[in-house]
Amino acid sequence: MKRSAPQRFRLLAALIMLATMIGGQTAVFAQEAVTNEQPPVLTKTMQALLADQQPASNRAAQAATPCVAGFAGAYPCDNVDLLAYMPLATFGSSSGNDSWGWTDPLTGKEYALMGLRDGTGFVDISDPENPLYLGKLPTRTSSSTWRDIKVFDNYAFVVSEASGHGMQVFDLTQLRNVPNPPVTFSQTTYYGDFGSAHNIVINEDSGYAYAVGTGTCSGGLHMVNIQDPTNPTNAGCFSADGYTHDAQCVNYIGPDADHQGEEICFNSNEDTLTIVDVTNKAAPAQVSRTGYANSAYTHQAWTDETQTYLLLDDELDEQSYGFNTRTRVWDISDLDSPQLLGFYAGSTAAIDHNLYIKDGYAYEANYRAGLQILDLSGMASARLSQVGYFDIYPANNNANFNGAWSVYPYFASGVVIISGIEQGLFIVRPHLPTPCYDFNGSGTVDIGDITLVTAAWGTDNTLYDFNGNGTVDVDDIQTIALTWENAC
Repeated sequence: MKRSAPQRFRLLAALIMLATMIGGQTAVFAQEAVTNEQPPVLTKTMQALLADQQPASNRAAQAATPCVAGFAGAYPCDNVDLLAYMPLATFGSSSGNDSWGWTDPLTGKEYALMGLRDGTGFVDISDPENPLYLGKLPTRTSSSTWRDIKVFDNYAFVVSEASGHGMQVFDLTQLRNVPNPPVTFSQTTYYGDFGSAHNIVINEDSGYAYAVGTGTCSGGLHMVNIQDPTNPTNAGCFSADGYTHDAQCVNYIGPDADHQGEEICFNSNEDTLTIVDVTNKAAPAQVSRTGYANSAYTHQAWTDETQTYLLLDDELDEQSYGFNTRTRVWDISDLDSPQLLGFYAGSTAAIDHNLYIKDGYAYEANYRAGLQILDLSGMASARLSQVGYFDIYPANNNANFNGAWSVYPYFASGVVIISGIEQGLFIVRPHLPTPCYDFNGSGTVDIGDITLVTAAWGTDNTLYDFNGNGTVDVDDIQTIALTWENAC
């Protein structure tokens, strides 16, 4: 294709910048030992959720239904089609909670992992319009409203607020061949150095799990080596800032040179964003502890792909202050001093619960408002915009603890799953606009955006790997150069 003179100039400028950067120089707390388990304590949000409990929905299973004129059947929607709905009755359970996903590396099949009051359900969604319920791993002790699931190296790791539950480990390759489903599965192994836990966090790049909200470590990070998933071992404890409700732990590749190469946990600690260096499991160190105005219950947070920005949800501010759904945007380029840039105010009063980021979009589970999808191209100036939603609680969007508990957006197929407390499992497919390349939030694609992409040359930064080949290369720089001055 013949390019215009301005296009050729912009592409040349980008390549000159690349050559210049390639040739230049790139510029303890004492820990509490893991001791006897303390009894589970209901946090403020857990008490509020129990107060709002409702019976399971009696809506029937629903087949694929496109989003037309704002509805997919009875469900309000925008740019998100329903592929299938599986009610709680399918799982033989009275309530749902967390969800996660697994893709079989041998077959490419995708599976939904559905947290339930009495266990964990497994669903083959490789044909998302015809999902197949394979069976359930029962809870290890008693039933509980709270269960959490993560995946590492083809194993699922399951914790619960059920007393004495510990961490179940389940070999997911068993799902490849399940005769006569649904069946009752058995755990592969078990880790019992804690009993109840509110959440399980896994850094898939390091092979460590972090149980939070346990009766050990003052409710902080209970660290477990899961590099051999069938032999999890106690790795240490971080208790200096008390109870952690949720966290994200990563091998740090962000812009803060002081912490490059460290393993960092971003902890939601009820009233603060608390950042901890867990590289040395025997001596984890708090990097920073930052509060914010109008906090009510710091619940969960997630970084963007560059680890420059972070989105945080506070689970009680909507009820406490009368806000619409409020997603706080942080600049974490200096881990020692995170800065709150502002917030995105949603269009409803619904409470935000869990959020995850993929390819420049945030996927939020906002209880009665369901799945909400936000475009993050203006994150540098806290300018987010809603580009899609799927509401699994059509009755209203009030600030109550019903509806969507969690979402999982990381399937390569583009399918997203939503787990509903009273509903069950929804399988949906978003249809999102092509992301704008305005990474610095200026309103247009400019030299600052091209500089960011050029600086990522040769890395596996997924945010700037536009062609999806696993590395930021000349094609990616050409892609953004050709959109120079495009308005967003």
